Amino acid sequence: MVDAVQVVTAVLALNAAAGSLLIVVARVVDGRLPFARSIGRALIARRVELTLAVASVATAGSLYFSEVAEYIPCRLCWFQRIAMYPIAVIALVGLLRHDRDARWYVLPLATIGAGVSSYHSMIEQGWLSDSESCSLFGPSCADVWFRTFGFMTLALMALAGFVSIIVLNTISFDSANTDQPRQEPT
Repeated sequence: MVDAVQVVTAVLALNAAAGSLLIVVARVVDGRLPFARSIGRALIARRVELTLAVASVATAGSLYFSEVAEYIPCRLCWFQRIAMYPIAVIALVGLLRHDRDARWYVLPLATIGAGVSSYHSMIEQGWLSDSESCSLFGPSCADVWFRTFGFMTLALMALAGFVSIIVLNTISFDSANTDQPRQEPT
């Protein structure tokens, strides 16, 4: 069962990353390809719902791995959780209140979480050394519980979630390259 959850969560993280890439590409080619704006606007129109989905799945996944699979979170995993869990709550409140500006409360948390996840991923990959403080309160931050598809770790999944939340909540298709012709000043 744990192996299946690892694969499912890795696939979901890859889908979040691919969706983020799709939004960025749609924004870059906006105005050059007629369907790019439609795709981008459709995704961005659901930014609160998609943010809630990403944050909720990430929260449920982290709880599953620690409470069911009994993977003990390292210190950096806790910091990532501290950033991700409130995003799910903020997005839920934003959805219930129809507050499209909830993204401004989500972005600082997602940015901090992405920074921690990036650092953690670099430690897991061996690009940076594990600090002594990481192993004082639990397992080493360099410990990797699994590598699905040979590369997808828990920290990399968290990074994919944070980056997708950042992309969903920063990119807009309304302000630039609008469909209306530009008016010359009089």
